[in-house]
Amino acid sequence: MEPWQWPEEEWRRRVARVRAGRSLKPASWPGGARCAVALSFDSDHDTNELRDGGNSIGRLSWGQYGTRVGVPRILELLKREDVRASFFVPAVAAKLYPDEQRRVIAEGHEIGLHGWIHEVNSALPAAVERDLHLRSADALEEITGRRPVGMRTPSWDFSEATLAIQRELGLIYDSSLMADDDPYELVEAGEPTGIVELPVEWIRDDAPYFNMNRFQALRPYTPPPAVLDIFIREFDRAHQEGGLFLLTMHPHVITYRSRIFILEELIRHIKAKGGAWFATHEQVARHCAAGLAAG
Repeated sequence: MEPWQWPEEEWRRRVARVRAGRSLKPASWPGGARCAVALSFDSDHDTNELRDGGNSIGRLSWGQYGTRVGVPRILELLKREDVRASFFVPAVAAKLYPDEQRRVIAEGHEIGLHGWIHEVNSALPAAVERDLHLRSADALEEITGRRPVGMRTPSWDFSEATLAIQRELGLIYDSSLMADDDPYELVEAGEPTGIVELPVEWIRDDAPYFNMNRFQALRPYTPPPAVLDIFIREFDRAHQEGGLFLLTMHPHVITYRSRIFILEELIRHIKAKGGAWFATHEQVARHCAAGLAAG
């Protein structure tokens, strides 16, 4: 049947699978902060090429830049600014570069789930998706000594099984969906789950502005100062509204010499504005979950 031929129960069923429930935007942030700032880095590395079964040495080297240059440059900046952040790492990338993950944890940051090999999870059979997510959690725990408590799906999407898998894993938050600017509770088929959604958006992601693929009609077109301006405007409105500013970046995208200033100047702007609580995704989710429990 074509979508216009669906009976009402079909389109209602599709819409109701995973929905945004009650807002979890807290009445206040820790320390009397005006807003929360959650910086995140998706350390995809070589998996961007491996996911599609590719063996391009050139594209693998692009991914390797993320671990050779990108992550060290990010960690040095975060240490200099005394800022904590979250890193979402496919298990294959973590296995390729275990020392990187141990350094991330040792320096006070968080590592969250990001699939096995950056697979398109929403295109997988439920049993396969479940196996990959569970194996990924085991792999990250083995490498870092810490069990992940949050997930960002590698495709920023959910299958019909994803939320049930997250509940089985006992995760406290997800950061893959886009129904709000501020945190909210995920609802599955009408049932509140207690899982905190920390919403993402392509506007607050570096990749759409800078990605390049010479074999496709994909070319960077936004100059770095314009991207900084967009990010600053997103933060300023979050600050004005007392909400969450969550930014997604990639070590193989944001850290080039002509782009790293975006992150440097953004952090300086946030600090100059005042009243911002820099936190990992886990810290934000736990603060919001405390309000959920109280409510």
